[in-house]
Amino acid sequence: MDFKRIARLNPLNDFAFQKAMGEEGDEAQLTAFLRAVLDRTGKGDVTSVRIIENTELKADAAGGKAVRLDVLAEAVVRTERVDADIEVQIKNEYNMARRSLYYWARKYGRILDVGEDYTKLPAVVAVNILGYGYFAVADYHTSFHLWEDRHKELQLTDACEIHFLDMVRFRKFRAAKGFNLDEPLNRWMAYFDKKSPRETIEEVLNMDATIQEFQEKLERIHRDKALMRMYDQYEKTERDWISSMRGAERKGELKGVAKGRIEGEQIGVAKGIPRGVAEAMALLERGLSADEIKARYGL
Repeated sequence: MDFKRIARLNPLNDFAFQKAMGEEGDEAQLTAFLRAVLDRTGKGDVTSVRIIENTELKADAAGGKAVRLDVLAEAVVRTERVDADIEVQIKNEYNMARRSLYYWARKYGRILDVGEDYTKLPAVVAVNILGYGYFAVADYHTSFHLWEDRHKELQLTDACEIHFLDMVRFRKFRAAKGFNLDEPLNRWMAYFDKKSPRETIEEVLNMDATIQEFQEKLERIHRDKALMRMYDQYEKTERDWISSMRGAERKGELKGVAKGRIEGEQIGVAKGIPRGVAEAMALLERGLSADEIKARYGL
């Protein structure tokens, strides 16, 4: 690969991520990524993965909610089966914890065959890659299990494991002293970060053959006009969402300024008005200035 001519598409574009990590033939990069993530909880010895391309979990009942996951796979950790769900969430929709738990529950709650024992249910690991700050801790990688409230050493089951990879925290971590690319997860996060400098991307690609394979899938998207249209549509959707959120925030700021002006003025003119603050508020909202209101009431 000519690193000087690499196409720097956004690896966390939903379409691109699914094409490079969630299709048959992507087993090498998915295995490497899961090893890097699960090493934190002692499950890094992933020996194989089987990618499930149909990632839709149908509704349990009529009127129920269907779920479409980003990347879904059956992994083997040593000799134990572990189902893995990887989600990319760039936009903060303020529901990620419950959303991830719901996805985990849907995957864990698969229908057992008649007579099948509950012990046949495999552990389910959820991995969430977030493009925004989430938990107020220094670590960019957090993981959660089910523990007893007063005896943290007592685990109910290892069947539930949920990871969060926070890109905002990662950028702060990367800027801190001591950061290096020898850690596999640091390499993946640096590669996923579209703000990483080109020389960092080149270094990562030189160091890691599995990330090179991910990049090669992006190169194929870049060369295919039909695939690029799909990629661009996902990018446009994200840009439109960001723009609408900024617009809403700006509208909220302006509304707050206006509300503050009215509340500040209404107190100043309410004294001497028959219905006090309420009447002053109504007149201000109709567009009268404080001086006009005072003149009307001879204040």
